[in-house]
Amino acid sequence: MIAIIDYQAGNLRSVENALKRLGTKGVITNDYRQIKAADKVIFPGVGEAGSAMRSLKATGLDKIIPQLKQPVLGICLGMQLLCKYSAEGNTDCLGVFNTQVKSFPPLDQVPHMGWNNLREGQGTLLRGIEDSQDFYFVHSYYAEVCRETKAICDYIVSFSALLEKDNFYATQFHPEKSAGPGEAILKNFLEL
Repeated sequence: MIAIIDYQAGNLRSVENALKRLGTKGVITNDYRQIKAADKVIFPGVGEAGSAMRSLKATGLDKIIPQLKQPVLGICLGMQLLCKYSAEGNTDCLGVFNTQVKSFPPLDQVPHMGWNNLREGQGTLLRGIEDSQDFYFVHSYYAEVCRETKAICDYIVSFSALLEKDNFYATQFHPEKSAGPGEAILKNFLEL
C-alpha cells in the first residue's frame, strides 16, 4: 500500500491521480497506523510551513514521519518540512535533511512558477532521466544546497531541487504535474 499523508496541506488528489495513471493505488490518510504499515509513503504539500507543522503536531505525525523506515517521498512543501527549519513562519521542521528553507529575494519573479531543468542530477530517483528534462515548480521558499542535495535548480539563486538521505527522498518540483519526466520520477520511487 502507498500512503499519501493528509495533513491539510493540499495537492493530495493530484498525487493520487498520478499514482492511478501508473497503475498503483494510493490511500490518503492521517492515521499513523496506516502510514507506519505502508510499503511506501508520499508526503505531498502545498501551503504554509507554520500551519502545516501545527497540523502535523496535532495528529502526532511530526514524531512518526522522521522515524519511518520504508521509502518516503516529500514533494514541494513536504520536502521543505523534511528540512530542519523554514524561514516561512519561523518554523522548526522535522529535521530529516540537515538544511534550512529560505525565502527567495523579494523580486518580481517570485514565486518560482513554471518549468525548469535540473543540474548536477545524480539521485536514485533520476535514474534513466536525461539532464535536459524540465520539471514543474511553484514555490516562494527553497531548501539550501547541502550534503544531501542530489540535483540543483537555478532560479534567482541555486537551490536543492532533489534531496536524498537513507530512505527519504524529496523533490521541490511537483513530479505529479511534470508530465513524462515526473511520471518517471514517481515510477523510480515506486520501484525502490
